[in-house]
Amino acid sequence: MKIKTVMVLFMMICASLISHAQSDWQKKVHSEMSLMGHRNWIAVVDSAYPLQSSSGIETIETNEDHLAVLDYVLKEIKSSRHVRALAHTDMELKFVAEANAPGVTRLRGDLKTRLAGVPTDSVPHQSLIDGLNATSQGFHVLILKTTMTIPYSSVFLQLDCSYWSAESEARMRQAIKDAGQNATVREH
Repeated sequence: MKIKTVMVLFMMICASLISHAQSDWQKKVHSEMSLMGHRNWIAVVDSAYPLQSSSGIETIETNEDHLAVLDYVLKEIKSSRHVRALAHTDMELKFVAEANAPGVTRLRGDLKTRLAGVPTDSVPHQSLIDGLNATSQGFHVLILKTTMTIPYSSVFLQLDCSYWSAESEARMRQAIKDAGQNATVREH
């Protein structure tokens, strides 16, 4: 009986240590992942990204490496059963010169590697900021600030449903249209 008690205490201590090993931002991402769905966003941003004031936007200072934060968020999304990521990067990043921002060439390669397999596009930075502002009027946006000091290095992850594709949605909408129905369903 004493051995079982000691083992249970040991397991509780280990679980507590593991729990404390996670930072607050990691706990936040992990706990909110099951609540987030299509139309929610998670942005991993550089240290100069502005603090947006829309009520649906939550900004957390991670004090962590940019790529480590991105890796964690991508892992959490990938391990979820209900969402997938569509990645948007700043179009301007393609034009930042190594002479003006040492390390940018390597960063572009690191981002390409990490985002392999994730649908990705490049969008003007201001359009992404404006898009987050508009989205936050009705949906939650989580912004994770990192220690990155290379401009235009932010990665905006738009969450989408992993079990229902855009093609499936289009086919369904076409079937509704073909049936002469509108999107409103009447109850009998």
